[in-house]
Amino acid sequence: MLKIYDVSEAQKTILKRIPPDETAVTPVVLDRIAATFGERINAEEAVRRILRDVRTRGDAALREWSAKLDVFPADAPIRVPAEALAAALEALDPETREALEVAAERIREFYRRQPLSSWFTNDLGGTLGQFIRPIQRVGLYTPGGTAPLPSTVLMSAIPAQVAGVKDIVIVTPPQRPMTNDERPSDSSVLRPPSLVNEVILAACALCGVTEVYAIGGAQAIAAIAYGTESVPAVDKIFGPGNLFVTLAKRQVFGAVGIDGLAGPTETVVIADENAKPAWVAADLLAQAEHDVLASAILLTPSRKLAEAVQVEVGRQMETLPRADILAQSLPGQSGIVITKDLDQAAALNNAYAPEHLCLAVADPWALSEKISNAGGIFMGEHSFEVLGDYVAGPSHVMPTGGSARFASPLNVWDFVHIISLIALNPATTTQIAPLAARIARTEGLEGHARSADYRVESEK
Repeated sequence: MLKIYDVSEAQKTILKRIPPDETAVTPVVLDRIAATFGERINAEEAVRRILRDVRTRGDAALREWSAKLDVFPADAPIRVPAEALAAALEALDPETREALEVAAERIREFYRRQPLSSWFTNDLGGTLGQFIRPIQRVGLYTPGGTAPLPSTVLMSAIPAQVAGVKDIVIVTPPQRPMTNDERPSDSSVLRPPSLVNEVILAACALCGVTEVYAIGGAQAIAAIAYGTESVPAVDKIFGPGNLFVTLAKRQVFGAVGIDGLAGPTETVVIADENAKPAWVAADLLAQAEHDVLASAILLTPSRKLAEAVQVEVGRQMETLPRADILAQSLPGQSGIVITKDLDQAAALNNAYAPEHLCLAVADPWALSEKISNAGGIFMGEHSFEVLGDYVAGPSHVMPTGGSARFASPLNVWDFVHIISLIALNPATTTQIAPLAARIARTEGLEGHARSADYRVESEK
């Protein structure tokens, strides 16, 4: 059952942000770590050891950790063969292929419209400006656990392509090989030797991404951060993952760039008395089914709506196949909060800074003016969040854990870097060099000052 809270109680519970370093690791995870390493160590130390091992021993360590932590046969190729990609796309059922193609085109068209250009000015004595250059090689982590996400391939690879990235690498965890009984009758794609979800492979082929590796977890992050004999290193790593992926991304930062530290998915719905309870409940359940740590929160001044949504959540949950996950995420981090009015709901949202914010209110545009923090705002009940997950256009990779206070959804700017251009003319150099020398001497950097002095003296 989805609990109803007052504001004070919610601020102490479901709306209270816990710093990533204080997030509890379950006993089950700690037991698995102990069984793997033969001693009781924390998750950070486990990741540190995996990263160090792959960095120093390359492919041998990568294969060993993949076999130990995932289902990875010793003789399987780390890189997915090109023919497996092509076969996956060819075997995809027509309806799914059409859906992915439409989604890909909408995503590509959205990002083509994002401004991205170098600029220069001659108004400051010479030429100053910025070159915009694409990052040369990026790695995209694509989850492949209980819910493999081909949509994440589209939502990450396409913005990178629009930005002009030359080499795009996908890493995704291997899976248990299918038995003949499990394989769909119309599928000719063999999971061995690639071991990767067929729809993920098809999405890669659809995007034109050809470099795909059947590796996951901290060992995958190590491989693309440091490079191995089979996996060349990348310049920046993107994508969500489990606890070990997130810790690994944090530990390799500096050797390689990262997009951010993704946490469990989260959504806030602000609704008024006019919202449809069944629709609101469906939107909450859609996000809560992702993960046992997912958050789905309704903020509303209408107790009548709150109670109706509470009933609808219970009714709809009975027929959902991931009810076991919902049974943990709904009472854990989710709930309904009764607010004084919509203004208070907006203020609570801004403090919480959710990944997704859905405005199921009569005038969403007016309320949006009061929103300062959210990864994405979904305006009205016909712009529901699930459309954003798949086909609306903007990437569904959005900031989590309250980082929407300072971070942005994935976009083409994440796949480029800026190079400053300084090309001053001699007259301007003569004019401003003494100023540079003066500032340098206040900092005690005489060598800097003399470098500026020489230019002025040479003009006399």
